[in-house]
Amino acid sequence: TAEKELLPGFHKFEWQPALTNVSTSCNVGIINGLSGWASSVDDSPADTITRRFRYDVALVSALKDLEEDIMEGLRGSGMEDSACTSGFSVMIKESCDGMGDVSEKHGGGPVVPEKAVRFSFTVMSVSVLADEEEEEVTIFRESKPNSELSCKPLCLMFVDESDHETLTAVLSPIVAERNAMKESRLILSIGGLRRSFRFHFRGTGYDEKMVREMEGLEASGSTYVCTLCDSTRAEASQNMVL
Repeated sequence: TAEKELLPGFHKFEWQPALTNVSTSCNVGIINGLSGWASSVDDSPADTITRRFRYDVALVSALKDLEEDIMEGLRGSGMEDSACTSGFSVMIKESCDGMGDVSEKHGGGPVVPEKAVRFSFTVMSVSVLADEEEEEVTIFRESKPNSELSCKPLCLMFVDESDHETLTAVLSPIVAERNAMKESRLILSIGGLRRSFRFHFRGTGYDEKMVREMEGLEASGSTYVCTLCDSTRAEASQNMVL
């Protein structure tokens, strides 16, 4: 049971309003890129080019993983646990990059393309705007935002990162799910009480090629300066002190 709790698809949740063009089912396991979703990796055919979790289901799993940190942050800020059931805000850093050559050199097993691309996300911070308060209070901040341990894999694609058509086909549903979540609130039980969360997404972990896939920009180069914060190039040019 402990292992199941760690995997997306275990916890019950709700979106208000319901996500557009996304199933209301909570118990979605691993989605197979060719043939719908399967309950386990073993059920999928060998020629599958991508496997992923549904974005909202993976975010729920990540938040439940941080449940103790969130509750500790509430107590540490001197806020009444029962008073904070709404007004939570979650900052998500998205990353997408090629993994280079991942082919099996020793032979055996199914033949797969040699290149792979991984899409992942990191919960950067959780803050709350308590009733009758004017300012948000940050109750959780990721101390190692560039660590592999805080980075949650969402989608693994056996595809070359320069294969624009395949990347677009695979990533389009992820983008659609992300856009739907921006317009809704997640209702999830944290610390024994149902609480509402809004999500904000920053694509600070994309390299130059991926920016065009994910953000639809014509020009090359990310608008963000670094992978640790969400400062843009425009802001940096104004804030720079020589």
